[in-house]
Amino acid sequence: MNFSSWPTLLVADIEGNGNNPPDLVEVAVFPVRDGQADKTTAGAWRTKPNRPVTPFAARVHGLTNQVLEDKPGWEEIRDEVHTMLGTAWIAAHNAHVDYRVLSAHLPKWQPAGVIDTLRLAKATYPDLPKHSLDALIEHVAPDLREAPAQRHRATFDAYATAQLLIAMADRYETWEHLVAAAVPPGLPGAPEPEQEPSQW
Repeated sequence: MNFSSWPTLLVADIEGNGNNPPDLVEVAVFPVRDGQADKTTAGAWRTKPNRPVTPFAARVHGLTNQVLEDKPGWEEIRDEVHTMLGTAWIAAHNAHVDYRVLSAHLPKWQPAGVIDTLRLAKATYPDLPKHSLDALIEHVAPDLREAPAQRHRATFDAYATAQLLIAMADRYETWEHLVAAAVPPGLPGAPEPEQEPSQW
């Protein structure tokens, strides 16, 4: 894969407060440049949700109401997150969720396309029993020594997803082949379905 041919791509991950629909408590974004996750220009934000973090969510990601008490509200960081995302492609694991929640929080945001590393993993490793982030980390064994925070934090998960995307992308010849395998139908950037030739 020639990574220099890629458009601007940002790997994103979010954590929520446990409500449905969720309030955001953390957003992380890692640009991928020349086949590397670029930590120097990454973005990470923690934000105090409008509704309290549920005990279950706090146990998963460790971001308790007390930890978030002095963090800015979403309205204070929204424009900064929107500017970072811009109109670039984004990638996320089980990207439907991240895209839906981010779109709800950023109504004017329109990414160029959305790569789902879960969909890509199923195409790349069809014989793997599971394609969760943990299963892929175990199978691919990416170098996560420089990953910030820990599993289930947006910063760690976005960094891990970036490393997994880079490893999987190397199995595809071109960006177009990658997109065909990784963009779910109905999401931005999905290839147009091939039309049956007309008989008339």
